[in-house]
Amino acid sequence: MPAEVKVYKWPHKEAPTEESVSRELEGFGFQVYDLQTCEPWFERSMHSHDYDEIRGAVDGVITFHFEDGPVTIEAGDILIVPAGIPHEVRSHNPRPFTAYKGSRDGKRSVTEHGNAQGSVEQLKTAGQYKGNA
Repeated sequence: MPAEVKVYKWPHKEAPTEESVSRELEGFGFQVYDLQTCEPWFERSMHSHDYDEIRGAVDGVITFHFEDGPVTIEAGDILIVPAGIPHEVRSHNPRPFTAYKGSRDGKRSVTEHGNAQGSVEQLKTAGQYKGNA
């Protein structure tokens, strides 16, 4: 995992909900731009963002693959990926994964690396992405 990537484990004794995870993201100074549900065995190709991205896991488990190794997050975890750090995303399991995605200004932009297989637009067409962005 790149040293700049940060993972914050769920600090509360109650299970995370959409509302409580959304509040946690706001506490980090980010604005949500999507609530994404990834289907089982989800794969998102290598990409990066021009801004710091935050993920707030609501339900399930997923793994981010960086050049320096993988990072797995689960319900309640907060992941912050700094601008420009390439990553792939895979669920590696038969359960859906739901998470909020956000940026400091609430806008989304992506830089694809390689062939862009697994881009959000492609996943929407295949019915493997349920989100707003």
